[in-house]
Amino acid sequence: MLSKMDFIRISLETNLFFGRIMKEHLLFMEAGFLPINNNLILEANQLKNSFEEILEETLTLSNGIISKEVLSSNEIVTKYTLDAETITENLTGIYIDKEITLKELNLTSEPYYNCPNNLEELVFDLNQRTMNLVKEVIQFKEKVLALLVKCEIFAALYPLLVEHILREAKLYLSNLMDLQKKMKPHNNILEQEIFWDTIMGQHALFIRGLLDPSEEDLFNTANRFGEIFEELMEITKKANKKDIHRITEETLKATIEIQKFKTAGTEGLIACKIKSIMAPLLGDHVLREANHYIRLLESFRKPS
Repeated sequence: MLSKMDFIRISLETNLFFGRIMKEHLLFMEAGFLPINNNLILEANQLKNSFEEILEETLTLSNGIISKEVLSSNEIVTKYTLDAETITENLTGIYIDKEITLKELNLTSEPYYNCPNNLEELVFDLNQRTMNLVKEVIQFKEKVLALLVKCEIFAALYPLLVEHILREAKLYLSNLMDLQKKMKPHNNILEQEIFWDTIMGQHALFIRGLLDPSEEDLFNTANRFGEIFEELMEITKKANKKDIHRITEETLKATIEIQKFKTAGTEGLIACKIKSIMAPLLGDHVLREANHYIRLLESFRKPS
């Protein structure tokens, strides 16, 4: 059972991380639809705007209470996010509320934070409304996936990409449901590693598929990371509790390596030094997810 302060802190950290991830998923989907599917463009945009409102509200409750570990992990925002958003907005014409990013860059952690009496109630209500919004997003992604698989729409979206972002939305919902019961989300380390190994491996495959064919070195590196995380995922599926420490160390090493690859990729996209069909914000997006996974893995390690 979570304490009052842990419930508040973990809830706000969860909403800051996943809320931004969700709004960016919707932006990428909006950018991937064609004018003939204007109804889907509008729906994606409305859901994106709703998540920006949720993030604004979360930020008003968050300053001071977010842990130093989360802030220093760069999973909420990175030094590249603002530039990536500005370029992506200019390239797509899709509005991005960059004031959210500026506020996130200024978040602080206060060890002796004085929690207002009504904060627990406010956070519980925020979680509840966010759950309802995430359910809408899940339904939207399921609808788009079905249309793609049935060849009823054409979009610049891999079906596997939509499955991928649907899986993340379902994890977000599951985490919020646990939190509303005052439970720590997903305590099983091996299950978490299988989930995020899958995400990291698919990131590598998506990057591979979005690179220009002339970017052979980057293509081969991305492909290698796909193979590494596929192998890690299979090893972890067969593991038991006594293997956790060894597997976590191997996975952390691989995740730090893909983080470096994503960092270089994000810098290259922002500077227009990589030929691809990736928006710079997508590079920063997958980098933040690697940062999040590294923090999780470090929390799984046994004390030395």
